Amino acid sequence: MSGVTPLVPGRLVLGADPVRAEPAAPGSLWLVDARGQGAAALRLAPTVLDAGERRRAAAFRREEDRRCWVTAHVALRLLLGARQGVAPAAVRLEREPCAVCGGSDGRPVAPDSGLWFSLSHSGDLALLAFGTAPVGVDVEAVPEPALVAELAERLHPRETAELAAGPGAERAASFARLWVRKEAFLKGLGVGLARDPALDYLGTGPVPVSPPGWSVADVAVPAGFAAAVARTTTAGDPAGMRGGAAQTTAVASSSGSSMSPEVARR
Repeated sequence: MSGVTPLVPGRLVLGADPVRAEPAAPGSLWLVDARGQGAAALRLAPTVLDAGERRRAAAFRREEDRRCWVTAHVALRLLLGARQGVAPAAVRLEREPCAVCGGSDGRPVAPDSGLWFSLSHSGDLALLAFGTAPVGVDVEAVPEPALVAELAERLHPRETAELAAGPGAERAASFARLWVRKEAFLKGLGVGLARDPALDYLGTGPVPVSPPGWSVADVAVPAGFAAAVARTTTAGDPAGMRGGAAQTTAVASSSGSSMSPEVARR
């Protein structure tokens, strides 16, 4: 990837003693591999996750999805607990009012931590970002060409044109690079895919195009995945971007992988 130095996340190792976890810090990025850390996360989950989180974990049909979700959320509580000096199970997690409908399913927050955070997971990878201002992060597996073709028309017109003009063999990787930038930005706004993905141009090239009031950067992750982080550079509601959320095309998502036709249509 020329022209830009990708951000490199730290790697969190889940151990038997969660009290000794390294604390979350402003500006930090953490990458967790559920293949290597999943067994430890599942062992810690009964005493780390709250009742609601345990119910949600139990609802996953695929064991691989459950393992990655549990790994991501155990990691979040370990990092926040270490920052706050409390047990991971004592970390208070809440949701802001939805930026679109005003309901109770908005962006997740940790009100006692002094940090904003964002979490994403896909396949066996979980990525977490922390900051003193709104932040968004996304990680996705590079999709199949059929999915790229289906979702490409939902992008900004310039992005759709760039994908069509690029080499066919690189189209899926270019799309993944663009999509994670877009989702990270929309999560940073607190609206997720409730904001029309066609409204904002972030570019498919090696260097992200950051919307006004935001800094978007690629994150170095293993081959077969793409990831990005978006951080606000201004206080309040940068450039009034949140106002565009009324142009709804999908359900907002705060974490997890959403690069799928089903999510994009909802």
